[in-house]
Amino acid sequence: MSHIRSKDTSIEVLLRKTLWHKGYRYRKNYKLLPGKPDIVLTRYHIAVFCDSEFWHGKEWNVLKSRLLKGKNAEYWIKKIERNMERDAEIDQKLFQMDWTVIRFWGEEIQKDTDKCVRIIEEAIFENLISQTADEPYAFDTIEVGESE
Repeated sequence: MSHIRSKDTSIEVLLRKTLWHKGYRYRKNYKLLPGKPDIVLTRYHIAVFCDSEFWHGKEWNVLKSRLLKGKNAEYWIKKIERNMERDAEIDQKLFQMDWTVIRFWGEEIQKDTDKCVRIIEEAIFENLISQTADEPYAFDTIEVGESE
C-alpha cells in the first residue's frame, strides 16, 4: 500500500501535459477544495479527478465478485466501497460550491486523451456561457434611430 501513488500518477500526468500543451493552465492537487482534485481549472470552476479502475470501483459488481474469491476480501470490499462513497460525497460538496466535477477513468485517459480534453473544453464553454448570462448587460435599453 505504501507504494501506491496518490498524486502525479501516469494518467494524471498524461492528461495534464495534454491540457498544458493546449494552453490551459491549472492547479494540481488543489488543497482548498474538498477531495484535493487532481486538476483544477480555477478560472472556470472545474475540478477534474483521474480515477483508477480498481481503487474507485469501476464495474463494481464484477470487481466485487473477483475480490470475494481472493484473500482478505472483506477488507478490500470495505475499502473500495468507502472510496466510492467518498467520491459521491466530494462530488456533492463541490456541486454545492458551484463547481463542475469531471471524473475520468484511467483507461479513458490512456485510450483517448483528446476526447477527455474535449469534454473539459465543453465544460469550460458551458461555464463561460453561464457566467456571461449572469453578468448584467452594459446597456439596459438599446435605442434605435427613427426610420424615415
